[in-house]
Amino acid sequence: MSREQMRAADADRQRVAEQLQAALTEGRLDLAEYDERLQRAYAARTYGDLDRLLNDLPNAAPVIPSPPQAPPAAVHQDGLTKAWLGHIWGPWSKTVVFFTLIWGLGWFFSGGPDFYWPLWIIGPWGVLLLLRTAGGLAQGEPRKHALEDEHRRRLREHRHERKMLYREAIATGELPLNPSKQQRKAFIAEAMARGDLPPKPRRPAG
Repeated sequence: MSREQMRAADADRQRVAEQLQAALTEGRLDLAEYDERLQRAYAARTYGDLDRLLNDLPNAAPVIPSPPQAPPAAVHQDGLTKAWLGHIWGPWSKTVVFFTLIWGLGWFFSGGPDFYWPLWIIGPWGVLLLLRTAGGLAQGEPRKHALEDEHRRRLREHRHERKMLYREAIATGELPLNPSKQQRKAFIAEAMARGDLPPKPRRPAG
């Protein structure tokens, strides 16, 4: 695959936008040209699309694809465990702080010590969380949580890319301004068949 056909990243689109801003400042583009090219830059899918926005600007440098990062080694289990524990115990910790603050204010204004009544709330909840923590660690919940987080991140990226394709198709007249559900489905199917849009990420298996 040639460089011009390679898919551009958001960072590449941002670098082109910065070069267009510089060209506007230098007077090489007027405001209308800048606005039109900026919209095309953010809608660009490939490096070829980005190159065409800079070809007639003498001081603009073509965007060079970053070398693909080596797949990271498996995240250390301690890191996964800490992230999962933060997810599980975070709401409990915030609740402890909240009710302790209320109890402390009551103690301060009443002028004397009072029974720590938040214990009736955070105590049973904490016991349940301890049981969940023990069971979750035994069943590999930290890894499952990390996989779910990654799946959600990929879904967000897929939705963003799909919206960009919709906008470009509407701008070029490939889709009407308010496409029907059937038109959107047909457009997405064609985009996936052309390789313009990857398949929707699948939920990881347990």
